[in-house]
Amino acid sequence: MPIWRWSKKRLGSLAQRLAASVGQTRINTDLAGDIHAHQSTPTPNEVEVKTPWLQIDDIFFEARGYSWALLHTLKALEIDFRDVLEKKNALTSFQQIIRELENTQSFIWSPIILNGTGFGPMANHSLIMGSYISRANASIIDLRNLLEQG
Repeated sequence: MPIWRWSKKRLGSLAQRLAASVGQTRINTDLAGDIHAHQSTPTPNEVEVKTPWLQIDDIFFEARGYSWALLHTLKALEIDFRDVLEKKNALTSFQQIIRELENTQSFIWSPIILNGTGFGPMANHSLIMGSYISRANASIIDLRNLLEQG
């Protein structure tokens, strides 16, 4: 399986899990996409999604570690496939992905991972990490489309 496919899915999942640190009310999409699906027990149309307090730092550091590994994989790919990336005019897009992933590795000044509200007075490290990961994920999708076009 190409690196683009699994990294896109994994980054998207991590971004959603990081965003859930503040809690969101979402539309229940458990059965979405299958017109013949039926739920055997009644469920609400909206569900509250919030990361438990004791898991916030686990998800944060999982995302940070995965981003670190992907960052170094992409740096190696940039060296190995530089001529292909230049030929397809995709080198700058590739370097933008690397830059977004480098931002996930910035020094953390706080002794704990804070979980302030989205626009509150305290930082929310999960939302900041999720923002970097979402931008990297969007850039990977754009790069994949660029490379597939020929």
